[in-house]
Formats: sequence, C-alpha cells, structure tokens
Amino acid sequence: GKTTLVQWLAVTAARDGDRVPYVLPLRTLTRAGALPSPAAFLTAVGCPLTPPEGWAERVLNAGRGLVLVDGLDEIPAADRNRTRDWLLGLVRAFPGNRWLLTSRPTAVRPDWLAAEGFRELALTPMRQDDVATFVRRWHAAAEAPEFEVRLLDSLRTKRDLARLATNPLMCGLICALHRERRGYLPTGRKELYDAALTMLLARRDRERGMDAVELGEEAQLELLQRLAYALVLSGRTEMSVETAEGIVERALPSVASAAGQGDAATVLRALVLRSGLLRRPDEGSLDFVHRTFQDYLGARYAVEEGHLDVIAGRAGDSQWEDVVRMAVAHARPGERAMLLRRLLAEDTPRLTLLALACLEHATALDPAVRAEVEARAGALIPPGSTEEAKALAEAGPLVLELLPGPEGLTDAQAHGVAVAASLLAVHEPTGALAVLRRYREHPSLDVRRQLVGTWDRFEARAYATEVLDHLDRTALFLTCRTKAQREALPVMGPWTHLTFLGAHRTTEIIDCVAEPGAVEELQLVNNSEVTELGALSAFTSLRLLLIDCEPVRDLGPLTSLPLTALLINRAAGLTGLSDLSSVTHLTVARRLPGTRLTASLPAAAPLQYLYFGDDAIAGTGLRGLSHWETLQALYLSPATPLTAEDWAEIRRLPQLALLYLHGSLFPDSVEAMPTLPGVDGLGLIALDGGQDITVLAPRLPDVRTVTLQAAPGASLDGARLTALFPDADVTLE
Repeated sequence: GKTTLVQWLAVTAARDGDRVPYVLPLRTLTRAGALPSPAAFLTAVGCPLTPPEGWAERVLNAGRGLVLVDGLDEIPAADRNRTRDWLLGLVRAFPGNRWLLTSRPTAVRPDWLAAEGFRELALTPMRQDDVATFVRRWHAAAEAPEFEVRLLDSLRTKRDLARLATNPLMCGLICALHRERRGYLPTGRKELYDAALTMLLARRDRERGMDAVELGEEAQLELLQRLAYALVLSGRTEMSVETAEGIVERALPSVASAAGQGDAATVLRALVLRSGLLRRPDEGSLDFVHRTFQDYLGARYAVEEGHLDVIAGRAGDSQWEDVVRMAVAHARPGERAMLLRRLLAEDTPRLTLLALACLEHATALDPAVRAEVEARAGALIPPGSTEEAKALAEAGPLVLELLPGPEGLTDAQAHGVAVAASLLAVHEPTGALAVLRRYREHPSLDVRRQLVGTWDRFEARAYATEVLDHLDRTALFLTCRTKAQREALPVMGPWTHLTFLGAHRTTEIIDCVAEPGAVEELQLVNNSEVTELGALSAFTSLRLLLIDCEPVRDLGPLTSLPLTALLINRAAGLTGLSDLSSVTHLTVARRLPGTRLTASLPAAAPLQYLYFGDDAIAGTGLRGLSHWETLQALYLSPATPLTAEDWAEIRRLPQLALLYLHGSLFPDSVEAMPTLPGVDGLGLIALDGGQDITVLAPRLPDVRTVTLQAAPGASLDGARLTALFPDADVTLE
C-alpha cells in the first residue's frame, strides 16, 4: 500500500506539472552503500536517462520538488539513523520542497521526525465498503457473478478472512482462490496461505501468454522459501538479482527438477515469470509481491532447517511478528512448545501477547504450555483501567486480535478494551473498528463516551453507520469537528445532544441536522464563523446552549427558544441577555456590562445556578445578586477579589445550598466571608496546597459535603484537609 501511494503521488505530480517527483526506494539505495545526493537521484534508482547538469539542484532550490522516500521499515535498523541524517540534511539544504517518508508504524517512534516538522499520517487499509466494491468489480471483470454474493457473505462473517482483505493484492487473491475452489475457502491463516500458494504456483505460463521452463510446485516452493528466509534474516524486503542467483545456484544440487532446467539465472527468471510471488521492481533487484508471503515462506524454511533458536532470538523485533506466528503454525507440537516457552521467558507484555496470538495457529500443543500462555496473557487482557489499556496498546496492532468481549466483562474492563482499540486505530483502523463495533450496544456511559470520542480516528461515514448510530444516546454528546463528520450526521438517527467544535457556519450546522426539532442541547465551541444566532430558532426544543463564538454580539434571537441553560464562554457582546426569562442555569465567563447584575442578567428568570468566571463581574461585582431568591448554587471563579459587599449579597440568598470557590480567592476574598448558614455543599477548585482553608469551616456550619480539586501539577494533603471538616463527607479529586 505504501509503495502504491508513492507511485500514485509521483504520477499525479508529474501529470499536474506543479512539482517534480523523485521516487527513492530505500531498499535500493541502501544496498548501494552511500545514500545519494540530488545529482545522483536518478542513477541511484537505475533510471537510464541522463538529466542536464545541475538539474535536480535547480528543481530543489526552487522548492518545486516532491521527494518520496519509500520503505524505512524495509532496511535494517542499523541503517535507519544514517537515513535520518541524510534526509534531514536534504530538508535543511533545500527548504520549501515537499517530503514524504513511508514506513511501517512500528519501525520507529511516532515522534522520530516530529522535531523537524514532519507529521505522521496513517495509510488506511481498504474499508469494508472498499472491499465490497472491489469484489463486485472483480467478479464483473471475471464474468463470475455466481460467486460474488457468497464471497461477500464470507468476508462479512469470517474474521480471519476479512483481516487479510486489506489491499487490492490480497482481495484479488481471495477472489481468485474463492472462484477456483468453487466457493470454498479455508478459515485459518496458514490454511489460506497454503491454498493461495498452491493456486499461484500451479498457474501455467500460457495464462500469461509466455513460454518458460517447467518448474513443479514443490521445486518452486523450495527455491522461494530460501529466498524468503535470506530476506527475513537480512531484515530487508529486497535483494539484488545477483544475490538471488547465488542462493538459487547453491540450492540447485538439492532440487533436481530445477537443476535440469538450466543455470541459476535461467531458473530464477522462470521463477519470477511463473510463480506470481516474485517481481523485479527494477533491473537489478528482486522482491516478493507482498510481505506476508515473504514472512510465511521464510518461517516455513526456518522450521524445516531447525532454526527455531534464530526465530525465538528475533521475536523482540516487530518485523519478525508474522514470522514467529507462521513458524508456530509450521512447527511440530514439541517445537511449538519450545518457541512459546522462549517467548514467555522474556516476560514482556508484547511477547506474552505474541505468544497468545500464536495459539490460534497451534492446532496441537502441550496443554500445560497453552494454559501458561493463557494465564500470563490473562493478566494483561482485558485491561481493567485506562492506564492498563494504554500500556496494552503499546504492544502494537496484534493486540486487536486478542481483545475480548463485551460478553463477560465488567464495565471497567469493557471501557479498557474500548480505550485500547481506539488507541490502535491510528495503525489498524479496520481491526479497531471490528472491535469497537462489538461494543456499540454496551450500556455503560464510560464505554459509550469512549466510542463517541474516538470518531476522529476513523472514516466518518463508516464509523457513523457501523458504531455511532447504534449507541444509546442517553447523556451522550456527539462532537462534530470536520466537514466529513457533518456530512455523516444525516445518515444517522437524530442526536439530542450535539457539539460543533471549530469553525462551522450557522447554515452548515442547520443543514447537517436532519431533525433540528429533536436537538435539546447544543454546544458551539471555539467557533469563529458564527456571527448571529437567529438561525438557531430552527432548534425548537433546545434547552441548553453553549456559546463559545467570539463574533456573536446579540443574544436577543434566543428569546424564541425554550432555553433553561445558557453557557457563555466567549462572545463579543451580551445584548439581549437580560431578556432570556426562561433560563434557570447561567454561566458567564466574559465581562458583564453596567454596574449591577440586575441590569445585565435576566431579572425575570428563576435562576437556580450561576457561574461567574474570568472577569465577568469585574465591573458589577455581585451587586444585585440577592434579587434572585431562587438561586441554589453559586460558582465563583472571578479574576477580581470579592468584597464585603459581595459577600453580603451572597448571604441574602435564602435558598443557596451549594458554593464553589476558586483557589485564586484565597486569602484576600475569603477573609471578608461572613457566616453562611444553609450552605450544605462546598467545592474548592484549583487548590495548589498553599491556601489556608481553615477559615471556612466555622463560617459554613451546615456543610455536609466537601469536594477538593487540586490545580494541575499540585498535590493535596488529604488527611489534613479532611480533618478540617469532621462532620462532612470530603472528596479529593
């Protein structure tokens, strides 16, 4: 997939003419030793054309280059640092160009080039819809419609099969194998590869319209697996033709049917033409058409030759994951047990999980070894907390195959599984989606929030239809960040709680909500596009509205809505706020006009909850607050101190039961605090541990619940603070 993307980008750039593409496969470059300067870009990759002198430097100096460096994961780890130095030298010498480096995600750290301005993107495997489209087109081209529906059903129901169908090569192979076997497909991975190889190696050259020497299936396998093992050992996916010929030449004396076909060069050429597994990316090199075949055949040869110690010794290298798994599949029961014990002996989460993943390939295995693997892995899966889920996800994408449930899991374990799958979606979105789909009907609010919160990691429409639309919406906000997510909203049933994060125009918001009358709570966050609120009248059932839109000046249009809760984080003006007579919960975090609250807040509203943040009361203070005799909860996080007059207003509130105070109010504001009987709930937030809160207990004689929240990076002495309120339930957050 990575190389195909590079080739598509190169062709597109060349066709459009705005940039000059340079395709630089690292497996070819590193084989030659020194990495090339721009002047040698073409010769280094075997291009027979000679450019004008200084041409590449002129292109790069003008900032017109598209430099596509392919396959960091396909070169040995020892070569990667010098490749990084070479690439960064080019980037710094020729600024203004576009640069792309491809790699498997596990080859290097995600931040390997972050300091130099590189951004990590994931090449998404084919989605279920893509696979279905491919299968339909393949069968139409092959004129075999009778097999199409059966294969689509198999891809939907057989997990192992669906996991392999992630790119056009494997999809095409599965289609061909399914047709050749008249609708039957093996279920296990090893059995599927065995069948695919039999099909590929049994093809005759007449299918390609070519004449070539005859090589039997076993002879081809013998030669192919030796080539594969040589590549696996070298940590590469490409070798020179000369090296390949040497391997074939050494094998010919023991492969009689191949030896009779000619010299090593002739046999290798026939193998490339006939097998369908090898290709020549350029005149001087050779590789397998897909990495999975290289690893499968390399493992087969290693087991046949008894190189189990080599396999076990390399298991810590992520590039050997599939080799280890296929080795377990090929090995005899005793050999399997030895390999799995070696994995467990390392006592790392990743190798323990790799051993667990190998069990699906171990048809016959010592029960004691199987039990030990399952017991050790059971301590890691399922994760019981967010921290355990994050640690589990570090083991890599193989975790996705091992995640259970939701049947039999606690709510905490189900949430842990959802977190782990979400984290792994950046590397394996198809596998992560398959896991999360199983949790879409889970009742836990934490699980449902996790499923909603990970929408960004998937293709918007597919995730909307396969996961989000099936969720219980109770107490759940759906957040739209992108145009694609807005466009996916209408394919789902109505959501009552919606958040639009970022720059979305009012018309775009209205247009993407199929049933605006169903929306009860709406949040417009960090939005610089919404300037007026009149269009929101379409949301006829709206009870809660959060406004974080700097350009908004007039709140008057909101009077037509049945609002009971209004949260104003940012707005250029608060005109019309005093007219919103239905509001019971009000949050204001920008400066109120006037000198008294009764002049700017809705005097006729039966306010029960008030939050003042930042400089909201810098001009008014709390003068006039006692007008709202219905007020039950007051949250104070102002940037200005409270005066004795402010506290007097608070004391005159007859129903006040809950008081929240910000740590910035200590000590100046609190010193003026009077006794407040009737307040039975106290919240103190953003405490750094240095505040003297001993003054509060005698002034709040009726407090029964206290919540203490530390500022970021601060720690609180729980025992000391709890002792200050001996008659209250104290919670530290």
